[in-house]
Amino acid sequence: MTTRAVLFDVDGTLVDSNYLHVRAWSHAFAQLGQPVDSWRIHAGIGMDSSLLLRTLLADRAAEWGDRASELHGRFYSELSRELRPLSGARELIAEVARRGHTAVLATSAPEDELEILREALKVDDFISVTTSSEDVDVAKPAPDIVQIALERAGVDACEAVFVGDSLWDVEAAARAGVQCVALRSGGTGALELFNAGAFFVWDDPAELHAHYSETFEWREHEEHAYSERAAQRGTGPA
Repeated sequence: MTTRAVLFDVDGTLVDSNYLHVRAWSHAFAQLGQPVDSWRIHAGIGMDSSLLLRTLLADRAAEWGDRASELHGRFYSELSRELRPLSGARELIAEVARRGHTAVLATSAPEDELEILREALKVDDFISVTTSSEDVDVAKPAPDIVQIALERAGVDACEAVFVGDSLWDVEAAARAGVQCVALRSGGTGALELFNAGAFFVWDDPAELHAHYSETFEWREHEEHAYSERAAQRGTGPA
């Protein structure tokens, strides 16, 4: 099956933002007198915020969750001047468009955060479809945002590849029936990502760009080779 669309997570995949989120959440929890170790926060980055709060605060989430989210938003906004594209991110998005594939920003980031991320990326000319938190009631690891992205791109799950950086990205893609390429740029190790179900793992957008054909077009080459073999034998697919 030919790859027609490449769906991208943004935080930690295209923009170096995961550790800014960790800092923002850490400040928020500390200000509320509910400190959480940074490694625990990092492990939850990329999942639905309500689930993250329940995971990190447990039975304290009902009391402190809303205020923590509000403080996180404020602190993250203050840190946003430090945002920058990950190595090779712009070149990768441009390559998707050059190859004739549909480039999709499949994120559940809030609209205000997404605007900041897009400003940091500066690749809007190459993006065909975008999603945000406005489009779903629950974020990853639920598959909803991936399914919405597929619908808007006008492709089936088997015609798309999802690129993300977290275990939650891999799980959401799998639940939507989409193969996932994972990047280590968000801070999760390759073994964890492979074990979660990623079929390729690269360091960052730059390395993925360098292996573009190997990653996104192998199915086309495989089908072409099969067709050639079948033609030589004088047979076709059963």
